[in-house]
Formats: sequence, C-alpha cells, structure tokens
Amino acid sequence: TSGRCDEVAASWGHGRAAGCSRIRLFSTTAGDVEAAIEAKSAEIRKLKEVDGFGNKDEPVMAAVAELKALKAQLEPAPAPAPVEPEGPTPRELFAARVDKVAQIRAADVEPYAYSFAPTHSATQLAAQFSELEAGAEDEEADVSVAGRIMTRRIMGKLAFFTVQDETGTFQLYLDKKRLKEQFAQIKAWTDGGDIVGARGTVKRTEKGELSVYVSDFTMLTKALMPLPDKFKGFTDVSKRYRQRHLDLIVNPEVRATFRTRAKITSWIRRYLDERDFLEIETPTLNSNPGGADAKPFETYHNALDLDLTLRIATELHLKRLVIGGFDRVYELGRIWRNEGISTRHNPEFTSIELYQAYADYHDMMDLTEALVAGVAKDVLGVDKVMYQGTEIDLSPPWRRVTMSDAVKEKMDGFDMSELPRDDPESVNKAREAAVAAGVPNVADLKSVGQILNECFEHLCEEDLIQPTFVLDHPKEISPLAKPHRSKPGCTERFELFVVGRELANSFSELTDPVDQRERFEVQAAKKAAGDDEAHDVDEDFLSALEQGMPPTGGLGIGIDRLIMLLTDAPSIRDVIAFPQMKPEA
Repeated sequence: TSGRCDEVAASWGHGRAAGCSRIRLFSTTAGDVEAAIEAKSAEIRKLKEVDGFGNKDEPVMAAVAELKALKAQLEPAPAPAPVEPEGPTPRELFAARVDKVAQIRAADVEPYAYSFAPTHSATQLAAQFSELEAGAEDEEADVSVAGRIMTRRIMGKLAFFTVQDETGTFQLYLDKKRLKEQFAQIKAWTDGGDIVGARGTVKRTEKGELSVYVSDFTMLTKALMPLPDKFKGFTDVSKRYRQRHLDLIVNPEVRATFRTRAKITSWIRRYLDERDFLEIETPTLNSNPGGADAKPFETYHNALDLDLTLRIATELHLKRLVIGGFDRVYELGRIWRNEGISTRHNPEFTSIELYQAYADYHDMMDLTEALVAGVAKDVLGVDKVMYQGTEIDLSPPWRRVTMSDAVKEKMDGFDMSELPRDDPESVNKAREAAVAAGVPNVADLKSVGQILNECFEHLCEEDLIQPTFVLDHPKEISPLAKPHRSKPGCTERFELFVVGRELANSFSELTDPVDQRERFEVQAAKKAAGDDEAHDVDEDFLSALEQGMPPTGGLGIGIDRLIMLLTDAPSIRDVIAFPQMKPEA
C-alpha cells in the first residue's frame, strides 16, 4: 500500500544504530561499518542541532574524528610500495593455466565438458556412509561426485583433494596404484578452483575422513583464475559484494543466506496461494508512477516516442485487478526507486504487495502476524530470532499502539490527538510541544498530522524493538488510505516496526473516487512546486476506481528487510545477491 512505505520496501539495516554515543572502530563486515557511520553521523547532527555544540567544540571534534576513522575502513588500502613479487603474478598464473588447457587438449581431452551425472552430493554421501568405520572401504559402492577443487594435497603416490559442491565438501582419495597413468595427468593438469568429476568406491581413511576412492577422474571445467588465498580468506567487503561469485564459493555462510532467502520467498508464495490469492504480474514500465512517495528512474521508449519510468510500487495496478473482479491478488517482485544507497537502501529491491477484497487493516494485521511468524517457524524452525545480539520474539499477538499514543509516551503525556484539527492554534501548540521535546525540523510543517509524524520518527521509531503495529496515521501522510471510521484526521493504516525499522505497511484502502482525486491533486500540486517524490493525478486509476472497488485491505512487506531480520544480516547488501555499487575508481 502507498509507499508500502518509502521505507518498507527499501529494506533495513542495523536496528538501533542512530543515537549511539560510542562506536566500535573496527568492524568485520561492511554492514557493521556502514551502520556505525550512519549512527555516528546522526550523533554529530544531534550534537549540533539539539545540544547546540559548534564545530570547534570538543564533543563535535571527537565525534568527527571517529567518523573519519570509520569511513577509512571502507576505503581501499593504499597501494604498497613496489616490491619484487614473492610468487607468480596474477598474469603469470593466468598464463600458466591457459597453457594447461592447451596441454589437456593436446592429449585429446576436452577441458570444458558438456555434462556429467553425479549420483551423490556431499550431504548424501555423508548420510549414506555414516556407519563406515575408519580404515574401511565399501568395495560394493559405486558413486559419482562433482564439484570445485578447494584444496590439493599431493604426497608422492597419493593425493587428497577437498572438493565442494552446493551442499558441502567431500574428499577425493587419489591413489597412483588405482589410477595408473591418469594419476600423473591429474597432478599436472589440476589446480584449486577447477571443477571436476570423479567415480569410485567409498573409503574412510585411518584419520576418519570419508572419501571417494577414485577409479576414474574427469576434468569438467578448467578454471583460469585461482581462488582467494585460503589463509587470508576473502574478507574485503567491497570485493565480496562486487565479486559475489567468489564470495559464494569461499564463504559457506553467504550461500546459506541466499538459500534461506529462496526458501522464504517460496514459502510466502505457497502460503498465499493456499489461501486463494493469485499472483498476477503488473507492468514494470509506467507512464505515470504512483503508489508511493519516491523519485522514479526514467527511461524512454523509442518506438512509441514515450517517456516512461520504472515502477516505484505495484499498488495501483493490483487495485485495478481487484476492481476487475479478482478478490485476492498479490505480486512479489522488483521495485526501483532513485534514492541513496545505505545499509538499508538499495535502488533496486524486492517487495510484496497483496490486496484482499472485503477486508480491512485489522484483517491485514492478523495476516501479517501469521505470515511472518509462520515463515520463521516453518523455514527456520523457530519463533524467536537473534538480530545483531537482540532476541526478537515473533510469537503472536504483537503489540498494537496508535501513533498518537506512542508519541504521548515520549512527550510527558502531551496528546496531539486531543488538539482540534480545525483550530489554527492547534498547529502552534503541537509545534511548541515538539520543540520542547527536542524534535528538529518542525518549523515549516503546516499541520498537526505532519508534526505528529515527525515526532514519531524522531522520538519513537528506534525504540520499537519487538514487533509492534503502529496504528492510525495522520491523513496528511497517507494519501491512499481510507479515513478512520471514528477518529477525525486519522486513517485506517498501520506500519509494523521491528528492531527500530519499518517492516510492513497496510491500509484499509481508499475506495471513494472523489476523495482519491482530491488527494491526488494535492500530490500533483506538490510536484508542481518542485517535490520530485510527488506525482501527477493518475486518471487511468481514477477511471477504474469510479467503476467501484469493494472494501479492501492492502499490505506491503519489504522482502529484503524480512530476510535481513531472519538471517541476522546487518546490511541490505548482505541479502541482495548483486547490490548496486559505486563504480571502482
């Protein structure tokens, strides 16, 4: 639903980074460092805007020094002074492997095979032969395995290769007596990183290592570049994101994250399909972006001579499907927003939006609890997860609190919901209370609702650690939500917060076409005044809405944020296979 929200689909990072007063200066992941940078920047802004310190004051100078130290961790290390290389250069290693390709072909062997048929994976091998004793061989076994060589140990007439497939690692036991002349070829032709196939019996060595005792060996793909150094590892965070293929090869926990991601998205689709929801694809190219307050990416259609944008939400097209007679629809797909990059923002991300006819935002709360708790239970086997050192209890029911009550708790009982919305003095009273509470940036806000939202974001968000539904948002910030049935100035809308970040957004959808047109016109006026996140009146959607849309509940969930929560990932880049990166210098 609208924006589902600008934060919802854009996916989030370290929950309570903002406002930290002390930052650890050395982190092991880019997510940790980027989260610390965001927190330190927020601390500096608070020192200046709220506490009144200047650039020359000691607290600000100390914080700036820490911020510079944090940023230095993300910068590439300075190039070392030229020295004579201790071993072969990358160019020499590449040339040597190209030469091996020529040698293999000269022996009438193809180094880039067309196919291979493994009978066992690493996990299947370990499970089937778990009872095999040390020193014993199952001479009746006949297994075929394939994978990438991670390490090679050659000891005279014996060689031991550690090979990795998708499920784990296994050992190849290579014996010259069994392989005869092929043994010399294997030693000469193979390197770490090559993809190979092998067939043989199964043997457990005297040291207890389960191995395929190879009788036939096949080169499947000759790698021309070596793997990262096994002792130094592949820990440069920028390279890990830019060269995700290497990251996946050498860091099993990264593969586990993306395997979990695939299981989660598959489970969500299955859960909704079983409840009679239909997934229907909507256009990614739009002539009039809508459904969120966000700046779109722009493109151009040559044949149609038409300016287009990439979609910023799926909302308006999915609602048109409801109008057309589909009572339950959803789409889990990619969204694009032309915004900054951080631990919780990537310009291309994944969200799910769903719409259910004859439902409202109360029904959507129940669905959200069932969906999030259910996926944790069925995919991970837990109802509590650890996120960056904090235990999060996903067991329903979750706390429900109105936005005005959440702010009231932080403002010594001052209740903005009691201010008459039609009294011009109410805005001044709300502004004065906000300033007294240390909330910045309220001087230019024109309504109580806008000030309430600013107070919520500044005072409340980061403290919402356990799952919390924040209800009944002001009408001014919810252009696609139905007016609250009993609270003037409010809408029937909730946002779900976990670990201080928004995870989901939902409305009782606005079905009054006249009211919708008025709200679109307000947005269009903002665009005309220079707001590049506001949009024009969508006449196609209004025309559909005028045909009549049944009462409908809508829900949007940021899939990347959900994956981050369930895999304990500090940065969105850790859960997107190929995140957008600034070009290398």
